[in-house]
Amino acid sequence: MTMTDILIVGVGGQGTLLASRILGNLAIGLGYDVKLSEVHGMAQRGGSVVTHVRFGDKVFAPVIDEGGADIILAFEKLEALRWCGRLKKNGGMFINTQEIAPMPVITGAQQYPADIEQRIRTLVPKAVFVDALSLAKEAGSLKALNVVLLGVLAKHMDIDKQAFLDAIQKTVPPKTLEVNLKAFEKGYLA
Repeated sequence: MTMTDILIVGVGGQGTLLASRILGNLAIGLGYDVKLSEVHGMAQRGGSVVTHVRFGDKVFAPVIDEGGADIILAFEKLEALRWCGRLKKNGGMFINTQEIAPMPVITGAQQYPADIEQRIRTLVPKAVFVDALSLAKEAGSLKALNVVLLGVLAKHMDIDKQAFLDAIQKTVPPKTLEVNLKAFEKGYLA
C-alpha cells in the first residue's frame, strides 16, 4: 500500500475528532502506520475543525498537502467548499448536506451561499451528498452523523466492512455503541 490521505472537515461539535479516531483505529487494526493532525478554529463556538488522517506502510508527516487528499469527508457544505483545494484530481468527496451558518452569516455581515452544491459539483463532479443528519436521527441520535458519514465512506473504500465495525466498537463509548452501529449501517446503505 502506498498512502491513504483523508481530510475530515466540519464545524465544532459535529464529531469530526471522534471520526478521525475511528479511522485511526481502523488503520492500526489493518496493520498500518497512522498519523493524525487536528486543527481547531474556535471549535467550541461552531468554528471550523479540520483533521488530517494519513495511513500507509510508513507515514512521515501528519499534514496533507494542498491537492493531496485522496478523500474529503465533509460534515458541513460550506466547509466542503472551503477545503476542495486539498482534494487530489479524481479524489472522492463525501458531504453531509447540513448547513451551519458561520459567525459572519449569523451577524448578518454575509449570506450563506445558495449555490454551494453546484459549485462543489463543478470542482468535484463525482461528489456524494447525503443527508447524514436525518439518517443519524433515524438511527437514534443526531450526534451520530459522524458515523453515518463513515458508513458512506466505507461503502466506497476497498476495506472490509467488518474492519470499520471493529474500529467503531473499539473507539466509541460502550453506552453509544448500538446507536453508532445503526448509524454506520444507515450510511453504508445510503
